[in-house]
Amino acid sequence: MLTDILAKQKEFFRAGGTLSVKTRLAYLKRLRAAIMRSEKEIAAALKEDLGKSETEAYMTETGMTLSEAGCAIRNIRKWSRPRKVRTPLAQFPASSMIMPEPYGNVLIMSPWNYPFLLSVSPLISAIAAGNTAVVKPGAYAPATSAVIRKLVEEVFPEEYVFVTEGGRDVNSDLLEQKFDYIFFTGSKTVGRLVMEKAARHLTPVTLELGGKSPVIIDSTADIAVSAARIVFGKYLNCGQTCVAPDYILVHRDAADRFIEACKREILGMFGLDPLSNPDYGKIINRKHFDRLCGVLDEVRDRCVFGGMTDGQSLKISPTIIRLGDIAAASCGGPAGSRENMGPDESLKIMQEEIFGPLMPVLTYEDMEDAVGYIDSHERPLAAYIFTGDRRTAKDLLRRLHFGGGCVNDTIIHLATENMPFGGVGESGMGHYHGKFGFDTFSHLKSIVNKPVWLDLPMRYQPYSDSKYRIIRKFLK
Repeated sequence: MLTDILAKQKEFFRAGGTLSVKTRLAYLKRLRAAIMRSEKEIAAALKEDLGKSETEAYMTETGMTLSEAGCAIRNIRKWSRPRKVRTPLAQFPASSMIMPEPYGNVLIMSPWNYPFLLSVSPLISAIAAGNTAVVKPGAYAPATSAVIRKLVEEVFPEEYVFVTEGGRDVNSDLLEQKFDYIFFTGSKTVGRLVMEKAARHLTPVTLELGGKSPVIIDSTADIAVSAARIVFGKYLNCGQTCVAPDYILVHRDAADRFIEACKREILGMFGLDPLSNPDYGKIINRKHFDRLCGVLDEVRDRCVFGGMTDGQSLKISPTIIRLGDIAAASCGGPAGSRENMGPDESLKIMQEEIFGPLMPVLTYEDMEDAVGYIDSHERPLAAYIFTGDRRTAKDLLRRLHFGGGCVNDTIIHLATENMPFGGVGESGMGHYHGKFGFDTFSHLKSIVNKPVWLDLPMRYQPYSDSKYRIIRKFLK
């Protein structure tokens, strides 16, 4: 079945079925209209898979996807035009241009945590650029996967876009096929496998992965606002967000105030009993619930808020864990009370991306220690800086290496089509959103158009001193 679909898509592309900008635009409009008609169905599926409220489903998935589609529809004609560039004098007379052309047959592999957004948003970029696509949604979100498949079948013929569902066997089969481009969002472990398989066919890839995204809060930060924005970003989708704040580095002088402010914000946003709150989501499945419970069990003695779990509903309440001071770790031992002990790097919560509603809080006194601590770990997908000092913000943005982030907020940097979204180092490679997504799914073909009415002889043999002198004048 899959082999037949790929053969049909390759033939459809070779026949020019996707090359017309008018055709791409028509299908993007049809897709956007279908999403709007299916809003309730999408929301219900996200509620079933992840426990998302209707508001959160629209804010973080459906609405952002519609925004991405609208951006592509408004700009596709401009993005698709050849882009004129300056021609070197040595090539006179000539004109030069860059022509965006589609790669061809692309594979989009998506995760379960934002199953609609992270499947359909890259698909919009792929279609805008003129590709055919096979979309593989996350297997752990079957209700949303089924909605995506239904929606795509309503809009596209299978030789244009095809949705395949299933687990690891389907993934393995897909990665054995030859695609012209692979766009993968998911874990670093699977990302390495995708890159390894793509290398067999020399297939280019975009890898949207993750990592332990830090937050730095200095002594000048507005603690009340910082707490509200960090609590929002950390516990959105129950922490199952690739750019969620993974751990907090807060100045010692502000640590107690920050933790108390976070407690107030959690109570205000989720209530006294978050596990009973219908708008507070759930962990995706038993496997991940048990993993998070194991992470929590290791640090229960340092839990200062939350820590409640419900195995039946797969819910874990918003939890704060105080892990100590990073300076204590660097000097080799505890500095007084257990609160001042350094973070134990052997703990699971400090070794792996948490991907759940557990928030470790660490303290520091010297900003150099905080920078050094972050720099000693792999480069994260995101970083967040909370400060009232512009010079501090500017310095940290220059010195820290991460995919993208915010000053005095969390998460919202990905909610724009005007900036690229992507990782660096182990947190990923490549980027997308808006025109950056269009360019990701396009080969930028360089063309020089050289007329024949003048043909300067200086490049042709036999070479002479005079030709050499002319070439040197042009090329320096």
